[in-house]
Amino acid sequence: MARQTVAEQFIAILVQAGVERVYGVVGDSLNPITDAIRRTDGIEWVQVRHEEAAAFAACAEAQITGKLTACAGSCGPGNLHLINGLYDAQRSMAPVLAIAAQIPSSEIGTGYFQETHPDRLFTECSHYCELIAHPSQMPRVLQTAIQHAVGEGGVAVVALPGDVAEQPTPTKGAELALVTRRPAIRPADEELDALAGRVDAARRVTLFCGSGTAGAHAEVMEFARRVKAPVAHALRGKEWIQYDNPFDVGMTGLLGYGAAYEAMHEADLLLLLGTDFPYNAFLPDDVRIVQVDVRPERLGRRSKLDLAVWGDVRETLRALIPRVAEKADPSFLHGMLRKHAEALGSVVDAYTRDVQDHMPIHPEYVASVIDEEAAEDAVFTVDTGMCNVWAARYLTPNGRRRVIGSFTHGSMANAMPHALGAQCADRGRQVVSLSGDGGLSMLLGDLLSLVQHDLPVKIVLFDNSALGMVDLEMMVAGLRPHGTTYQHTDYAAIARAAGLFGVRVERPGDVRGALREAFAHPGPALVDVVTDPAALSLPPKITADQLTGFALSASKLVLNGGVGRMLHMARSNLRNIPRP
Repeated sequence: MARQTVAEQFIAILVQAGVERVYGVVGDSLNPITDAIRRTDGIEWVQVRHEEAAAFAACAEAQITGKLTACAGSCGPGNLHLINGLYDAQRSMAPVLAIAAQIPSSEIGTGYFQETHPDRLFTECSHYCELIAHPSQMPRVLQTAIQHAVGEGGVAVVALPGDVAEQPTPTKGAELALVTRRPAIRPADEELDALAGRVDAARRVTLFCGSGTAGAHAEVMEFARRVKAPVAHALRGKEWIQYDNPFDVGMTGLLGYGAAYEAMHEADLLLLLGTDFPYNAFLPDDVRIVQVDVRPERLGRRSKLDLAVWGDVRETLRALIPRVAEKADPSFLHGMLRKHAEALGSVVDAYTRDVQDHMPIHPEYVASVIDEEAAEDAVFTVDTGMCNVWAARYLTPNGRRRVIGSFTHGSMANAMPHALGAQCADRGRQVVSLSGDGGLSMLLGDLLSLVQHDLPVKIVLFDNSALGMVDLEMMVAGLRPHGTTYQHTDYAAIARAAGLFGVRVERPGDVRGALREAFAHPGPALVDVVTDPAALSLPPKITADQLTGFALSASKLVLNGGVGRMLHMARSNLRNIPRP
């Protein structure tokens, strides 16, 4: 019996590691890999139109399932297209293995046709990046790559020349002891005692939560109840911590709302829980700060810390709660809950008044209707830019919904390919892409991938014929917007021509009906909603030197806008405060 080829062994190991799909575009240097996938049960090749979409799709699947996923590109230009989606996966801590096919091994270093050096090019967007130059390196290099992607949370890249992939392996394939999930990390008792001492000594404690609180909702709520702490969150923490949260005071940052900023700055102890929030202009510099994170390299890189705690948030809080004394004075918490409700109430009217008569359509209204009509376990994927604003303020988390976006890498064009990967992971779950026309048009060709694979993704297009966030950045910098507008395009007609259900909406009264029709359609659908490009307003006190893109200066409350159902939640929490 013939020995396995390197490609066959490679794919067999991916199956053993739990990989169910490889996203990519075929090419000659990839032929041994794609043929091995064709002949192997338990794994499939998902053809896309652009390798960037493949990497985004793999990133989203990894975030939805928590399992290793894979993408692939042929030599040179093919695998180069993966790089933007891989940056997104790396910065989102999504375990993704990228297969970067390479030119014939004997030609490397000669300036051969399509020659690049993926083992050099992808080092910045991966935890591990190596070339398999000889069959004897299998399976050790692939096993090491998998351990890096899963263990460190992010990307591993394996470059593989097509001729090496075709060669027989020197040894028979064997079952490997692969790590497929990360452990929980508990801090040492000394660190826990030091943290408990700081909590007990503080009169006003605030929690600021990021994506590292995933799976720790119950522990965060119990700890907040015990120490009477308001709970703020970053955008990536919203889906994990905002729902069923009687201590919620909103979100800080560029898209912030409510009393989160005040709660963080008026505390005498701020606990950063599982967050690598990058905008230090919103973090206090005169408050004692403790940071808890499972990634030790993140401790202290955004602000000066009084204590750094290396540990999983859930395990840390489980061990910490019995160590801290319950606080008796709830006045700080109650005061912040009142401020939060007042702050939300002051901004709602401008974004809800006469929305059913306003043309062009308020995008805020569209987002609020999506929130109401979408399934209780929907996955939302969100384009970078103004769609981030609408998602942050109008999508209501409930512990079952997911929100996926390029929230750290900040790439355009992520929402639709993210939706592709999320839908592949679960064809029975509703997946809704909140896309901007700038983002959608950038990778427009992969609408055809949705049709080809019969993926029932629902795309809601916020069509303002502009790069709205860039427009805003220019205006607040005192510049005249330039190069930010597009010609008006009927994307619904394009969608129908591509084989999707497509409908164009220009009147606000038609929004709900169009969404219901699209959501009920059994296949892929696109709702092209013509929205107001001037929808976002700024507080009058904002000055031109307070914002440069997403790199914030001294501004504290940059954007102000609607908040959807969050006002109702805030008022409900307020009703639970005992009357004096």
